Amino acid sequence: MSRRRRALLLGGLALLLGALAASEVSGREAEIESRVGSSVKVVVTVRPIGRGQSVEASMLALRELPRRFAPEQSFANAGELIGARAAVAIPAGTDLQPALLQGSGSGADTALVASAAGERLARVIVVGDASEIPPGSRIDLLITRDSANGSATTRIGLRDAEVVEAAPASAVAEGASAGLPRVALALRVSLQQAVLLAEAQSAARELRALPRPPAAAR
Repeated sequence: MSRRRRALLLGGLALLLGALAASEVSGREAEIESRVGSSVKVVVTVRPIGRGQSVEASMLALRELPRRFAPEQSFANAGELIGARAAVAIPAGTDLQPALLQGSGSGADTALVASAAGERLARVIVVGDASEIPPGSRIDLLITRDSANGSATTRIGLRDAEVVEAAPASAVAEGASAGLPRVALALRVSLQQAVLLAEAQSAARELRALPRPPAAAR
């Protein structure tokens, strides 16, 4: 075999291997995207924000996350948060959610609003049936998290919480809760509980509402 012919053969083989590798990478990317969803933009803090401090543009940035791992109530536009005040101290690197904010002069949809003294209304999306959780009812809330060894642990996050608003939400599409109904709730809670719910909504595997029968309510 001549040197020229050998070079052409090797070049063609390299092109074939490159095409196969590119196809495999593309296939893996498609598989990963099907599992975690397409990327979405989420507003994140780049500087710590003190409790009660007004949010400024220099404190915020956008980052992309797979849709599956993005908080349910995140923001995609930093501009709508300018002028809001932090309900609690917010560390740098936090995905901003309504429950961490007191309000916004620019009209952001705030999920943490003033109620009675020391109380807040925290909005969460949980596994549950809206028809079983009408406004005025009370629930316990279970929080399921993944542990370091791959198992899951479930604990009671809230006890006897008052439901202020309830509306059906999109059903869970995958995982252990696939096909189960979900409900968007506004719960009357303390500020500490509202922060717990904001963190759980972002990081926990599942939040599940357990309706209390009227006789069990306080």
